[in-house]
Amino acid sequence: MYSEIDERTVKEAEFILKENATVRKTAEVFGVGKSTVHYDMTRRLKGIDEELFGKVADVLFINLSERHIRGGMATKYKYGSGVFAKKPRTCLKSASENEKKDF
Repeated sequence: MYSEIDERTVKEAEFILKENATVRKTAEVFGVGKSTVHYDMTRRLKGIDEELFGKVADVLFINLSERHIRGGMATKYKYGSGVFAKKPRTCLKSASENEKKDF
């Protein structure tokens, strides 16, 4: 049983290094929870391969320091794109009625 967990942990670590992946992306690909991936990378991997642990820790630290930037960009995309962008208001009166008014 432990050998399967160790194999998964090493595969997750190699995936993170290869793809520069986040914990969320790794969890999605491997079909486990974010907490599981985080535990694997911070606790289990250190006991399995310390050199690999150091490399993964560097990638995870970079992801942590860039997280707020990615979140801001996602929010900007969500509210600035066509999906959630504000639509121009339409006037219920005809154009000729609007032209008659003096402002």
